[in-house]
Amino acid sequence: MDSPAPQARGFPRLELWDPSVPQEFMQPKKEINDGSDLTRFFTTNAYRDIGIFLMQLNRSLCPRKRPDDTVQTFELSRKREDSQSVLSLQALLGRVEALIDDAPPDPGPRRFGNIAFRKWHELLGQQVAVLLTEFLSREIMMFGQDMGECFVKEDTEEAGKHGVVGPFAELESYFIGSFGSAQRLDYGTGHELSFLAFLGCLWKLGFFKDDTRTREGETERSIVLGVFEPYFKVVRRLILTYTLEPAGTHGVWGLDDHFFMPYIFGSAQLTRPITEEEPMPLEGSVPGAPKPADVTKAATVELYREENMYFAAIGFINDVKKGPFWEHSPILFDISGIKDGWGKINKGMLKMFDAEVLGKFPVVQHFRFGKLFSWDVDPNAPAVQHTVHTVQQPVAPKSSAVPGVGTAAPWAKHQAAPPMSGAAALRAQPAPPNPLYSEASIPASTGEIPGPLPRGIPGTASAQHSITKAPWAA
Repeated sequence: MDSPAPQARGFPRLELWDPSVPQEFMQPKKEINDGSDLTRFFTTNAYRDIGIFLMQLNRSLCPRKRPDDTVQTFELSRKREDSQSVLSLQALLGRVEALIDDAPPDPGPRRFGNIAFRKWHELLGQQVAVLLTEFLSREIMMFGQDMGECFVKEDTEEAGKHGVVGPFAELESYFIGSFGSAQRLDYGTGHELSFLAFLGCLWKLGFFKDDTRTREGETERSIVLGVFEPYFKVVRRLILTYTLEPAGTHGVWGLDDHFFMPYIFGSAQLTRPITEEEPMPLEGSVPGAPKPADVTKAATVELYREENMYFAAIGFINDVKKGPFWEHSPILFDISGIKDGWGKINKGMLKMFDAEVLGKFPVVQHFRFGKLFSWDVDPNAPAVQHTVHTVQQPVAPKSSAVPGVGTAAPWAKHQAAPPMSGAAALRAQPAPPNPLYSEASIPASTGEIPGPLPRGIPGTASAQHSITKAPWAA
């Protein structure tokens, strides 16, 4: 596999695979069944690649200092010259959203998710092969294969006769997994992670190589603003239409009931400007940016929600929740008090994502591993350190473990393994080496990334043990 040219002074980028090299793809498998598997996850190629791709997308959104001393910012509404690959994914998402009209919500009263969502998910499953074949190129479907005919789901048997397994199974798994659980009638950060993996697969397979613009980060910006934001809009409509439950939520002490990535990307849009050679700023804001405290002002949120992904996410909260902001969203309210700017918030969001999404068993147990996001151990993975972030992970005895144990993902049928309790819960498990903060992304002068801070004042976010305390909390 070949890697592309380094991105501006060696900032890491997700590798591009060489289509001339034969590849053996596979049906993605569930590998994380208990806490020990979670520890192994932190050393895998998949964990490394998720971190690299997220940082790559994140940095692309940071405002840029240009040679003429101007500053370029990247708003949602700004006119872009999206490539055909991005336009194809927008059309794909449009077709996915249109399926809602074919599965209207059931009118019967119920407390939890609307059962018509299962019909919608069934329609998506029935049409996914046709949709992916229509909107992804033949070169993607045949990537790394020496076979004269394109094959997708309908051609699996014929392809198998030739000993061929293409990337369709992996793309399908991550794509279907991006739109919530038909069994649990919920949506959460694990599904959001699946969409990141779907786009990461396409990146590796060279789907976005048709973007011929030479300015650093243009392709990545189009992926976030032109694909991720339309995806969030589709999911928000699904949540509202089918009253989907939050998946794996911390309740009032979670960052958001359903999402995490809009806060990463949205804070990156507002950070202090950098040159193409600089790493992400760790503090400061772009001139003219709204203040973090403005997220508590409904009128200001409405003003910026069409421009910025962070404010768009806050706007959706305001659409579905009533009452004081500090009461229904205390973590976001805490963050709104940050005085060091959006760069500090962006840094903290990345750390929280690593701990609260990638580092939490209830979330990543749903993730599937194939060839593109591999369970294989990364030979360059740093040593795993012990921390509180992986305390209270479930343990499944190997002698009685059943494949698929865990909270049922959209493709699973087994129930969750019980959490540890008592003294067992206090035994710290190894924590992720955190590729989201590599040496390439942090100036040497900043030193070590601080670990978890001590318990704070009762009744505040800093007192919570069930979540990772925000890195800026006192």
